[in-house]
Amino acid sequence: MPNKSVLIDKTKEAVASVLPIVLIVALLSAFWVPLQTDLMLAYLVGAAFLIIGMALFSVGAEISMTQIGTHIGAAMTKSRNPVLILIVSFLLGVAITVSEPDLQVLANNVPAIDTTVLIIVVAVGVGGFLALSMARILYKISLRWLLVGFYGLIFVLALLADKDFIAVAFDSGGVTTGPMTVPFIMALGVGVASIRSDAKAQEDSFGLVGLCSVGPILVVLILGFIYSAVSTTSVTMDPVSYSDTVALGTGYLKAIPGTLEEVGKAMLPIVVFFLIFQVISLRLKRRPFFRILIGLILTLAGLMLFLTGVNVGFSPLGFMLGHQIAKSDFQYMLIPLAAVMGWFIINAEPAVHVLNKQVEELSGGAISAKAMGLSLSIGVAAAMSLSLYRAISGLSILWFIVPGYLISLALSFLVPSTFTAIAFDSGGVASGPLTAAFMLPFAMGTVQALGGNVMTDAFGLVSMVAMMPLITVQIMGVISVLSSRRGLHRKQAPVYTDNDIIELWEA
Repeated sequence: MPNKSVLIDKTKEAVASVLPIVLIVALLSAFWVPLQTDLMLAYLVGAAFLIIGMALFSVGAEISMTQIGTHIGAAMTKSRNPVLILIVSFLLGVAITVSEPDLQVLANNVPAIDTTVLIIVVAVGVGGFLALSMARILYKISLRWLLVGFYGLIFVLALLADKDFIAVAFDSGGVTTGPMTVPFIMALGVGVASIRSDAKAQEDSFGLVGLCSVGPILVVLILGFIYSAVSTTSVTMDPVSYSDTVALGTGYLKAIPGTLEEVGKAMLPIVVFFLIFQVISLRLKRRPFFRILIGLILTLAGLMLFLTGVNVGFSPLGFMLGHQIAKSDFQYMLIPLAAVMGWFIINAEPAVHVLNKQVEELSGGAISAKAMGLSLSIGVAAAMSLSLYRAISGLSILWFIVPGYLISLALSFLVPSTFTAIAFDSGGVASGPLTAAFMLPFAMGTVQALGGNVMTDAFGLVSMVAMMPLITVQIMGVISVLSSRRGLHRKQAPVYTDNDIIELWEA
């Protein structure tokens, strides 16, 4: 069983993530936006489901997914067979992405593309680029030039693709770097990097997540050329009315079996993959084997509770809140309100604080964790407000995404490669579960009320949020480089006379 203190810590992190949004919505509904009482109660119950689900999922994924990635990475390392490593990496990438909760939420919200089709296509994209990431580590391929080449291809495809697929494609890249895939991919990368003995091997294990997020964007854009989307310019997310508390409880209980079946099917591939590896190669002892099985059960239970809370209570209220405000006389408040929500969401993400400390250590203290956190908060708040501006105005996502990525790629030539790798890895840090579960439905409700096209105007919010760390972290890297140069200039070289004796090991 997991350590009790770990479970308590993960619960505190989940409360810190969900509580700010709950309080903001409660204040809005109490004093400004009229919402049905039963809808608000369903939302509060959904928030409790989210907190418990996120805590159980985080503990379970830490016990199971990280360990599975580490063990399989070590097993592949022993084989030292590049072809085997690439094939297994592809299959693992597909299997782990199918069970990613953020992807499940996004796929359920996309009205024009079949949910299963979208999930499978995105999973194949991650699998393909996870294999490419392993090849990059093995053959010392430059991350910078891979990013430049593939994003150049993406921009070309985006100009030619069906407009209904563009925003969804970029969002798909943002949601795949979630709590399921990130620890697994990072653990796998460290294992494969150990094959190399050079000093840059561990450094090259950074950038895996950032490169894997490119795959979904590319394959969903390609999907737009061959798949006929359901023609729709609007979508409804009408919440169910509950006459009393018993009806509300029954509504949640009825939703659990269907969600459990979906989650079970989603997690089945990675479980089967692990069991096959256990029989063929790993042969873990009883204690670590059963510990991983317990982790998988906790992951299953947490994911089921999380998605039930999202589908029954959380997302419907986000949709209705955006819809109601957009229809009111205070429509202009949508943009600053989104900025406030973005500010609190990013500050409550536990992974953000880890990122901030990582950048502080990498810069040798030139960039404090506090300064990094402030810059990231400003960036995500700006991304949220720009996304709602897009929802209201109907401007194409390309007017924001293309300049943003061009700036990110340009900055990669000005900072050390590790800053670039961490920046592209951290895109999923900002676009946490609440972005897909609440803010995306909020934007969808806004677009629906204004009569816009949900596929082109609402989607893209996740990708806007995920893009901000790419810019922010690298700008911090530029500041770090400039600070170190100024520090060197301040150290004046000593002046020697002809009669001085210079000892080279001291000079």
